[in-house]
Parts: sequence; structure tokens; C-alpha cells
Amino acid sequence: MVNVVLWGALKSAARDASAVDIEARDIRDLFAKLEAEYPGLKPHIERGIAVSINGRIFRDSWGERIPENAE
Repeated sequence: MVNVVLWGALKSAARDASAVDIEARDIRDLFAKLEAEYPGLKPHIERGIAVSINGRIFRDSWGERIPENAE
């Protein structure tokens, strides 16, 4: 399970959810599940957003595996 923290425009696009828990094996899977649950996030994801996994920043690394209980 991954704890995803959303802020700013991403939070607004996710019906004001500030954090969600999602089961995802990599960044691609995470984005697909976020888009399915919160369609308003799709334009932001398509434009490109950085992802921080346990404090490390990833951009355009959609195949990066997400460790269990990551934030």
C-alpha cells in the first residue's frame, strides 16, 4: 500500500483529497489507479509530474518500482 500525498492543483483535481492509500507496484501503475479513481488528475499526469518516493524524486521514471509501505 502506498500513501500518496496530494497538494495544490493535484488536491483540487482529486476532489480535495489531501492523501490517499493506493496499492501500486510501480509509478505507471500508481498513475493509472489515480486516474481511474480521480479522473481530474489525468491532465496533470499527462503534462508530467514528479513523484517523491520515500524522499527521492522521480520524473519520467514510470517503471520505477514502489517499495511496500512507501510514502
